[in-house]
Amino acid sequence: MLSELKEKVYEANMELWRKGMVIYTWGNVSGIDSDKGLVVIKPSGVDYDTMKPEDMVVVDLNGNVVEGKLRPSSDTPTHVVLYKQYPQMGGIVHTHSTHAVAFAQAGKPITALGTTHADYFFGDIPCTRSLTEEEVSESYEENTGKVIIETFEGMDPMAVPGVVCKNHGPFAWGKTPDEAVYNSVVMEKVAEMAYITYGINPNVDRAPQYIMDKHYYRKHGPNAYYGQGGEH
Repeated sequence: MLSELKEKVYEANMELWRKGMVIYTWGNVSGIDSDKGLVVIKPSGVDYDTMKPEDMVVVDLNGNVVEGKLRPSSDTPTHVVLYKQYPQMGGIVHTHSTHAVAFAQAGKPITALGTTHADYFFGDIPCTRSLTEEEVSESYEENTGKVIIETFEGMDPMAVPGVVCKNHGPFAWGKTPDEAVYNSVVMEKVAEMAYITYGINPNVDRAPQYIMDKHYYRKHGPNAYYGQGGEH
């Protein structure tokens, strides 16, 4: 079942590992077959160096296992909530990458300070509020998804394809699993750049909007002109 999507999700997970975004069994990537309403996601607690495409788990949009011998990622309810809310998402990534987690633990957004950020994120990468004790005890992972949705109210999640969950860490997404991984890697890199920038100048201002607009729209939208087509 969904052998092609399993392969794509497996490769996306391995790319996350190759890029140094995850260690041990941390992190996960999922992808969705929107026509079938089924999600493929990394199994829980399996080492990347032993994982195989057939280990990927298929779940429905209620998080029920449809196919797979292993348990799906413990973050599956978060992924499912986001897929149901945002049909334009085709892949979702969660990591514990160092600099993005630092912003999450500080409870701060990753501010749009320069053009590298603007090439991929149209504005600050927001930080959610903390979950309440009740939200954690009742349905922690599901409520993590819900607080991301709350944070993006009035925003286009595809223009800012990432978030840091306060006290927790980053999630990123894209139209495909590999695009979600790409955005996750970029988010970690711009978080690192912002961290260094604040160390040099704690009072740095956000980049001028007209510069940010130029860099975002030359890569995105109907008048984009960067690259040869089909590129990030």
